[in-house]
Amino acid sequence: MANGDRRVRGLAARAGGWSARHRWAAVGIWVLFVVLAMGLGSAAGRVDVKDSDQLSGETHTAAAIIEDAGIDEPAGETVLIQAKDGSLKATDAGFRSAVTAVVRAVEATGEVTDVTSPYDTGTISEDGRSALVQFDMRGESDTAGERVEPVLKAVENVQKDHEALRIEEIGGASMMKTFDDAFGDDFRKAEYSAVPVALGILLIAFGALVAALLPVALAITAIMATMGLMGVVSHVMPMSDTANSVMLLVGLAVGVDYCLFYLRREREERAAGRDAQTALQIAAATSGRAIVVSGVTVCVAMAGMLFTGLAEFEAMGLASLMVVAVAMVGSVTVLPALLSLLGERVEKGRIPFLRRRNKAHGGGSAESRFWTAVLKRVLARPVVSVVVAAGALLAIAAPAVGMKTQNLTLDQEFGDSLPIVQTYNRVNDAFPGGSEPAEVVVKADDINAPEVKGALADFKERAISSGASRGPVEIKLHDEQNVAFVYVPLVGGSDQDTAGASLEKLRDEVRPATLGKVDGVEAPITGQVAGSHDFNEQLVGSVVPVFVFVVVFAFLLMLLSFRSLTVAVTSIVLNLLSVGAAYGILVAVFQHGWGASLVGAEGVGAIVTWLPLFLFVILFGLSMDYHVFVVSRIREARLRGRTTADAIQHGVVTTAGVVTSAAVIMVAVFAIFGTLSMQSMKQMGVGLAAAVLIDATIIRGVLLPAVMALLGERNWYFPKWLNRLPDLTHDEPPPPAAVAAPAARDDEGEYEPVGV
Repeated sequence: MANGDRRVRGLAARAGGWSARHRWAAVGIWVLFVVLAMGLGSAAGRVDVKDSDQLSGETHTAAAIIEDAGIDEPAGETVLIQAKDGSLKATDAGFRSAVTAVVRAVEATGEVTDVTSPYDTGTISEDGRSALVQFDMRGESDTAGERVEPVLKAVENVQKDHEALRIEEIGGASMMKTFDDAFGDDFRKAEYSAVPVALGILLIAFGALVAALLPVALAITAIMATMGLMGVVSHVMPMSDTANSVMLLVGLAVGVDYCLFYLRREREERAAGRDAQTALQIAAATSGRAIVVSGVTVCVAMAGMLFTGLAEFEAMGLASLMVVAVAMVGSVTVLPALLSLLGERVEKGRIPFLRRRNKAHGGGSAESRFWTAVLKRVLARPVVSVVVAAGALLAIAAPAVGMKTQNLTLDQEFGDSLPIVQTYNRVNDAFPGGSEPAEVVVKADDINAPEVKGALADFKERAISSGASRGPVEIKLHDEQNVAFVYVPLVGGSDQDTAGASLEKLRDEVRPATLGKVDGVEAPITGQVAGSHDFNEQLVGSVVPVFVFVVVFAFLLMLLSFRSLTVAVTSIVLNLLSVGAAYGILVAVFQHGWGASLVGAEGVGAIVTWLPLFLFVILFGLSMDYHVFVVSRIREARLRGRTTADAIQHGVVTTAGVVTSAAVIMVAVFAIFGTLSMQSMKQMGVGLAAAVLIDATIIRGVLLPAVMALLGERNWYFPKWLNRLPDLTHDEPPPPAAVAAPAARDDEGEYEPVGV
């Protein structure tokens, strides 16, 4: 039946067959879809997540009050004036002249407003060696970084005239500019270098330029279409730049992977002597089906982010879900059409050395020598293999038990790589919490009512007397909107634990005793520390529903796709083990600092708050790529009459090349993000790269075959009472010859014949 007519059923097979028969129509529809999606997205524009939608709790309430009042908080800036050797005090004439010079210099730029002297506001440190000149940038805060350059230059000029003092600027606008200058190009280079890296690896994998370009082209067009769709969808669910970056990352990974799986199977069938039509039919019915199962599973995992209640996570989840769905559809429709159009031309642009290598190591159905040797030992001693591999992964995962999460402070995020970080540390040392104070947003029917003013004064006094702050506490009134902002530097500064305790005092003790006693007054407390606290609280509350949703639906999809209770259970367990190992590596490297220098990182003492849940969802989805592909090949071999042990070996070693290529691409792309200077990006890149590497080697190459070898025929266990569930296993082509499938204990309903 090598070149005979195969009648195949199933969505992927039918889609591939139709596309191969209507090649130009399939390609035209895909191009039209991409163009229309981009056009509609451009016309609609993108609506981004608002601050008030980011969180629930007090942070959300505070942002909502500010938005409803129509107050556009300006970007605040601070100039630290500090004696370098302690010889000058704020009361000395030289110090005073420097303060006056700073005030005049920043006012002269015309870019600032509300400039305050430390002698008026009391922003002088306890030792008298440091003082703060504070002001706001004119215009919108979002674009203040673009206008702060003249102000920074003015402060630098004052510094030149006062060498005995340290005069440095820090604030929202200056930090925005510094980060854009230092890391904007960094991010762009990372995103731009991902495509050439993927293309280079595909060239090695296929040894031909055209074959290597196809996966990249599919991934890029899927990303372009999704970017357009994001603009349309954002009018219902707002998007964000972060969601866009995650979409690019996921889209490149799955787009290349899906095309890689399909293309390698088609080449393998042609190398085995089948004609082009039959090879495409088999690829559609096998790899095409695996792509659909994997894609749906990844979409389900990404949908788990929608249960967090966090707008940023919901945007990331929806954007990732869309790009996976688009890449999946493209892989089973336009890809077979392109392969049918290209025919033998898919081998154009061959690289001689790589061509010889691929012929010897996997151009057709050749099996990987390395994985053949590994599998021989694994299958010979499956118990030892399971104990050693599982034990190693559990040991790697062990540090995750003590995981500590928090939003990283400026010094944690960037270390000492930027001068502004040193300024941040000096401000916090002299004025604990002064660089990122808690902000109390007070709303009243009449903000100038005597009882409200009295409560504000009491709050200011008690915030200091309670030990939550050392001051100075600043109050800004917005009379027209009946809103007041109270800025409270928290004791603890950049120490999140101590600052968190200070925040609790404000919320649980100071506020109820003062502002809480006035009827009609709202006083939610926000700020960096409060935001981190509220984010953690909400994230912890969403872990269980997200975990249950992803695991339960992934289990059901595996159960329906393979008609095996055993395969569904082992899939979940192995994926959880892979995620656990990734957590352990993150904690060991970034929290404890073990080997941190090897990845150019620093032990910051914590994992960024959003990463664990993000990694769980992303990794659980992406891990299914390999798992579905390998298990599908094992099941296919079993359907063709091989014994379970032989099917395991055949399935693993024949997929080793494509799984290795796909994993190397993912690891390389994720590792690029691990080279960025921001610790949160390093954590994401290292976590994703390590997890994919573990998944493609220890999990799929050792643990999966060893567990399946131990289970034997029990791998295909499917109770009779589950027979009424939908059957999604019918895409495989029939075996070349009728082979009696073994049945065991059918009277008890424990096993079914494998081919039924």
